[in-house]
Amino acid sequence: MTTKYEELLNRAYSALPTRAVATERFEPPVIESFMQGNKTIIKNFELIVSKLRREPALLIKYLSRELAVPATIDGNRLVLHGKFYDRILNEKLTNFINTYVLCKECKKPDTKLTEFEGVKMLVCEACGARGPVK
Repeated sequence: MTTKYEELLNRAYSALPTRAVATERFEPPVIESFMQGNKTIIKNFELIVSKLRREPALLIKYLSRELAVPATIDGNRLVLHGKFYDRILNEKLTNFINTYVLCKECKKPDTKLTEFEGVKMLVCEACGARGPVK
């Protein structure tokens, strides 16, 4: 014996389309670069920073430290003073995303960096988790 509500609910569920394959809504950006002399130029730096929702200075400092080379901004491109292949750059970008963008608890990119008593904290806007970052 089902109630009118359950009948309506079952009819509504049967009218829904089948679920598509679940995909993540966050697609990590891929670095597009080229070498010019002894420099590597990242063409889509501005796009990467906007997708990650982080300050350009933070990503520049991270890449500069990890690759042990100076880096400068040229318009909306980043110039690394050294030769690097896309594979290495994308590996470093993935490490940056895991450290400074993704929540350690729920793995979502809905985070922001705040400073609490002199310590940089990664605060998740989705689950509320907090964690220090270096």
